[in-house]
Amino acid sequence: MDYFKNLLDLLKIEREEDRNQYRKLTETTSVAERRANGLTWYPIAIRGSEMSRGDYLTVEVERTTHQDIPHQLRFGMPAVFFSNHDPKNDRVEGTVTHQSGNRLKITLRTDELPDWSRDGKLGVEALFDDNSYDEMEAALKQANTLSEKSDNRLISILTGEKSPTFHPETPTRYLPKLNPSQVSAVGKMLTANELAIVHGPPGTGKTTTLVQAIKALIAQDHKKILVVAPSNTAVDLLSEKLHDEGLNVLRVGNPARVSERLMALTLDHKMAEHPYMREAKKLKKQANEFKNMAHKYKRNFGKAERDQRKALFDEAHRIMKEVGSSEQYIIDDLITKAQVITATLVGANHYTVRNLTYHTVVIDEAGQALEPACWIPILKAQKVVLAGDHCQLSPTIKSAEAARKGLSITLLEKCVSLHPEAVSLLDEQYRMHEHIMGYSSQVFYENKVRAHASVARHSLFEGDTSLVFVDTAGCGFDEKLEGTSSTNPEEAALLIKHLTQLVADLSTRYTKQDFPTIAIISPYKQQITILKDQLLSAPELQDYGNKISVNTIDSFQGQERDIVYISMTRSNAEGEIGFLSDIRRMNVAMTRARKKLIIVGDSATLAGFPFYADFIAYSENLNAYQSAWEWM
Repeated sequence: MDYFKNLLDLLKIEREEDRNQYRKLTETTSVAERRANGLTWYPIAIRGSEMSRGDYLTVEVERTTHQDIPHQLRFGMPAVFFSNHDPKNDRVEGTVTHQSGNRLKITLRTDELPDWSRDGKLGVEALFDDNSYDEMEAALKQANTLSEKSDNRLISILTGEKSPTFHPETPTRYLPKLNPSQVSAVGKMLTANELAIVHGPPGTGKTTTLVQAIKALIAQDHKKILVVAPSNTAVDLLSEKLHDEGLNVLRVGNPARVSERLMALTLDHKMAEHPYMREAKKLKKQANEFKNMAHKYKRNFGKAERDQRKALFDEAHRIMKEVGSSEQYIIDDLITKAQVITATLVGANHYTVRNLTYHTVVIDEAGQALEPACWIPILKAQKVVLAGDHCQLSPTIKSAEAARKGLSITLLEKCVSLHPEAVSLLDEQYRMHEHIMGYSSQVFYENKVRAHASVARHSLFEGDTSLVFVDTAGCGFDEKLEGTSSTNPEEAALLIKHLTQLVADLSTRYTKQDFPTIAIISPYKQQITILKDQLLSAPELQDYGNKISVNTIDSFQGQERDIVYISMTRSNAEGEIGFLSDIRRMNVAMTRARKKLIIVGDSATLAGFPFYADFIAYSENLNAYQSAWEWM
């Protein structure tokens, strides 16, 4: 089917570009640069090792310095364990099987620690993640075969060849925690035979709705449900909420947030608690002892010693086989008992759950999910629920060509336009003052989203305005280019000045404990750097440092603050706005604030683009327009 062949081609382009970028990052750089780029932990100390599945060795390591550097080493990633003594030859590949804080476990494709692990300094480095691409490719090929061979209804619906069906209304459930649009979304998920879509604009309680729907689906079908999302953070949030509702949740993979409560839901933890595990642990210890004895015979002994060494190794392997089958029994038992299995999209193919099938799969944050990755869980189910918002950020794609040819269009977006009858819009939001929300609702949601009474008029204090556009036109604040990123130091200085005044005003109304939370966001990375520097040199703001966060728009998706400042940055005579023209990104930015949104920008540059021209008119109608001259 051309549909999947096309996706396979796009995925190939993306893999190539991703691999090239990885090569660029690694081939010509020193270990210190790779560490700064988050690819490498170096130096590390070995904290322990044990035999694991398939006679491989699992080593636990800890990074002993540079612990504040963010890194990309995640559960399931291929990685290499190396020594700086001879990094070309002293290296062995493996997979990261656990990561939390400054420790990780890596399972190496060897059955003993190499001799060189005692020489020089050791490190662990992320390898290019071919595994994820292989899984996506395999899923697309399988979907293609199924679409050509059999009458697979779900595939024909998702590719637009057939329409979804719904069975007559099921008895309505009593859902006191939900509003009418949420109740009707749950109803649609229960009556759908193949596809239901939950469209959740910012602040509309999508997670709450999904949790109640999953609970209702389990009560209705008594069948296992698979819940997936593109990011570990989203999976963690749902896992925790489903667990709080009393469901038996099994979290496959390694949570991003390492809280006690989440850890208790993971397969590793549940296995460790299982009554049969005691026996397996005893056997494992025995195998490790045999192995250690075998290691005492070094290779240059005579025949008798060699035979003895081999006998000890054979015995260790035999015991490990036994451990393997009792662990498999425990895994099967835990899976049987679980009502919900949660994982990332690729994690749904983890070896422990690879062959499971489900009645329903729920894909959350589907607006940020790469379509090829969605097919991994979809092929395991008869029915799919897509939840997300295609009017917010789409997935990150490395290849401009693949994005242009359609890889950036998500399955959610396709299905919303193909099958409007499957869509439920959540239309009541619980985050923003109605003036903050109004423009987003008008442009993206056909004016259908409204503010719940509890937030519609809430403000920082009686009589405060909730929306401000500070116009820098005519101030001569011209943007500069730093590397590939735009900056505007004067706009940044004005924003910090505005913030300083606001904080001074609020400090007479709030104590430090209950002071409002503040975010300063900008689409441009370099502008963020400048804002952070200026914030540090503003003495009046130092006492409130823990209340103020500064970061790019993308890192705030899904978050909220009482007050949000947006630094638009672009200001030039040509009216060029670059990727500010990505209005979905602006939708995310403009909908993070609960009580006050302040946008600082140059109307002369922005107004050439209809989205911003209309926004400026919207703010003028609300008396929210100010000239920067008032602040100069």
